[in-house]
Formats: sequence, structure tokens, C-alpha cells
Amino acid sequence: MLQTNITTIKDFFLVGFPGLSPDFHGLVSALLFILFLSIITGNIFILVFVQCEKSLQKPTYMIFCHLALTDLAFGTVTLPKIISKYWFNDSIVSFYGCFAQMYFVHFLGATHSFILMVMALDRFIAICAPLRYTVIFTNATVSVLCGISWLIPSMWMVGLVVYALMLPYCNSNVIVQCYCDHIAITRLGCENVYEVQVVAFGLALFCLLVPLGFIIFTFFAVIIVVMRSSSPGGRSRTLSTCTPQILITSLFYIPRCFVYLANNIGFHFSTSVRVAVVMLYSLLPAAVNPIIYCFKTKDIKDSLRKRFHLRKCNVTRIA
Repeated sequence: MLQTNITTIKDFFLVGFPGLSPDFHGLVSALLFILFLSIITGNIFILVFVQCEKSLQKPTYMIFCHLALTDLAFGTVTLPKIISKYWFNDSIVSFYGCFAQMYFVHFLGATHSFILMVMALDRFIAICAPLRYTVIFTNATVSVLCGISWLIPSMWMVGLVVYALMLPYCNSNVIVQCYCDHIAITRLGCENVYEVQVVAFGLALFCLLVPLGFIIFTFFAVIIVVMRSSSPGGRSRTLSTCTPQILITSLFYIPRCFVYLANNIGFHFSTSVRVAVVMLYSLLPAAVNPIIYCFKTKDIKDSLRKRFHLRKCNVTRIA
């Protein structure tokens, strides 16, 4: 552990996965690189495909694009540094660089949470007020709501980072995590740590529970409306339109809620397990979401089939 004074601290040492044998550094870095490529490729594909396909330029798919953008940005902010640690033994992060990464980690997480709330509102209006959906939920409405979802967390997280910067860092500069996050950094402060962490915890609960509470409310409202439908076929078709939203929301919220609840009821993970769980729930959804968009959304599947069919016909004609 590198003991240092606040006046001399210039960087942080990133541990990554604690206790990982050097024999596995190559394997872990290769897996992380594959994960990074899948996040980049999948989410860029969604962004480009929706923009190029005129039939998909609707409110629902605009929301998917915003989610893809947060996933793409999160993977780009977090993965390159931890990959370079295991590939090039580059474990040092500059003092302000670490705080910058912390800002984007929490800003993108909060933004993703609020955009999921917009997505739930989209399904709620589409199913509960279908005749008014095209009037209420336009592309312009989605742009405004998603814009607010980006703007508000960006301002909140500035305050969070500035408050954390005010702490004196006079103990260790070793971060036991794969990227710089608020808990890992503020633990290194030598006074007033509790106050800063309580503020951060309250903000995290607000960004997590307010959207989640609204999403749960809309899902129950949708189920009630669907159950009143007289046609079993209509019920299944309506619920199938909610499948992508349910999967994406579950991947984001369930692991986070589990970790928060486990910590509050006194169940503590070992350090290595905690780091692995945080990486899993932070980055796995970013890689899986594009697959959900493509294979669980009827319009995107139909557009992909149409594109592949036209290309196959063109190749056959040339041959």
C-alpha cells in the first residue's frame, strides 16, 4: 500500500481483480477486449441501423438509440484502462483523470436509469392509451425527455465529484476496483468521508429507486390493461411488445438492487467477488442489449430479414 500525503498525491494505483494470478492476466485481458469489441460493435450497429432504416425512426427506437449511446460511452470510458493494465502493466491513473472517470461512470449510469424510465412511459402510453399514443409520444417528445435524462444527471454528478474532490486524501492511493468509482475513491479520504458517502448514497438511491418505482408502476398498469383484454391472442401480442423493455430493465436493475440489499442486510462479499459482480452488472448489459434489440423486437427483426433477403437476391442476380 502506497502511503502518501494529500500534498504529494498525483495519481492512483488501479488494482483491478484482487488476487488474480499473473498466469491469468492474458486470459482476462483477452476476455475484456472481446467484451469491449462486442459493446462497441453491437451498439454502433444499433445506432447506424436505426438511423439508416426509415421505418425504425419512431419513438421506441429513438429510445433504444439513447440507451445504446450510454452503453457505448460506458464501455469506452471504463474498459480501455483495465485492459491496458493487464496487457501493458499500466496500473497508474492520474489524480484528476480518476475523478473524470468517476464522473462519467456515475453520470452514464444515472442517465441510463432515467432513459429506462422514458422507455417504460413509452410502453405505458402505447398500451394504456393506444389511440392517443401517436399524438402524445412523438419523436420530438422523446428527444425532449431523453435530453432531460442526459442533462439533469450531468449537473448532479458535477456536484458529486466536486464534493469528493474536497476530501483530503492522505492515506492510500490504491483503488481496489477495475475503474474509478465514488465508493472506491472516497474510501481513501482521511476525514469527513461518511458525510460525502451519505450524500452520494442518497443521490444513488434517488437515481435508482425513482425510475424503478415508476417502471414497476407502469408494468403493473400494463398488466391490468392486458388482463382486461378479451382476446388471449391480443394479450400475448401486447405482452410480446414489452419483452425487450422487461429484459433490458431487469439486466440493469436486478443486480444493482441485489448488491445494495445484500450490503444493507449485513451480507458482505469478499473483495474479489464484489469487484467481479460490479464489473458483471456494469458491462454485461451493454454487450447483451444490442442482441435483445435485434432478436426480441419485431420491427428490427423484420427490417434485418428484409435487408438480408434483398442482399441475397442481388447476389443471386449477379451470379
